[in-house]
Amino acid sequence: FLILSRRVLRRIPSPFLKSQSQPSPSQCSCHHHNYSMATEDTSCHLKIIAGAESFGCALKDTLVAHLRSLNLDVEDLGTDKYYTAGEEVGRRVSSAANTNSSVEIRGLVACGTGVGVAMFANKFPGVYAATCLTPSDALNARSISNCNVLAVSGMFTSPDSAIEILDTWLNTPFKSPCPASGSKLWPPEINDFLDNSIHEMSKIGVESNKENERDEENSIDPCFLCCLAKNREFTPIEIMPGGHMNVIRDTPTSAIVRFEAGSVEPAHHHTFGHDLVVLKGSKRVWNLSKGEKYDLGVGDYLFTPAGDVHRVKYFEETEFFIKWDGHWDLLLDEDLATANAAIEKAK
Repeated sequence: FLILSRRVLRRIPSPFLKSQSQPSPSQCSCHHHNYSMATEDTSCHLKIIAGAESFGCALKDTLVAHLRSLNLDVEDLGTDKYYTAGEEVGRRVSSAANTNSSVEIRGLVACGTGVGVAMFANKFPGVYAATCLTPSDALNARSISNCNVLAVSGMFTSPDSAIEILDTWLNTPFKSPCPASGSKLWPPEINDFLDNSIHEMSKIGVESNKENERDEENSIDPCFLCCLAKNREFTPIEIMPGGHMNVIRDTPTSAIVRFEAGSVEPAHHHTFGHDLVVLKGSKRVWNLSKGEKYDLGVGDYLFTPAGDVHRVKYFEETEFFIKWDGHWDLLLDEDLATANAAIEKAK
């Protein structure tokens, strides 16, 4: 096969190896375009983004040196965890695939097997990473899938074999003869399929990413105070029928308070002033000391000074966050019957 692959390669123009003569515009194109395009000037420049983890680092260094000996532009990201190396190269190649540039960006990744780095590079739209253990793999990956990230194995591939794989990957245009095609040109129906596949493959992952972005834009961030109330146990407030409270902090006291619909807090006051924010439902507060009335709904805030006598009516099941300036207490100024009578009279 190696003899066959070399023969095939000699028939394929090599747009990126600057040590060879440059092909005519009809022979070279960037990104995923057909190398047989005859009229458009598609001369291009290739840049390789390389990264590896520790088991593939030595092989990556060998291949980077080989690329630079061919006068190719290489950005070496160094060594990191295999999933981080694959992610970073994949992200860079994906970003470049979405821009109209005269520079084609491809990736080179290496780990122990070549599989892990490819998996994480492939998480990005427009990235077609393939683990290649032989030149045949590279021929098929470029010809069929327009592979733009080459993944190699630092544990199972020798430096000489890796260089041959890399050269094959560099020199093989999309849709070129390969072992899968019997080293012949693809028949017209397969050729048409491959042409259409590039457009269809490029859309995979893009729409879902846009939907996720729209969901994030339209979503409401969960309220921190609501999260505090969720799944907490509430203790009944003995002197306030229909009321329950969950203390978050003792001193100064913070709590989530819940009242059933129709509940009434008789007139009372506290030793310390308190702030509250309504999380759910609605309520009316009469500040009897100031002669003022407040109708509060979700998101509304109210501060009641220390000693101010106030009465409260709950129109629906209501929850609120409350914070006193000191330790919580409650001093009644009337009984429930008096409170209900006063509220009825005020209607």
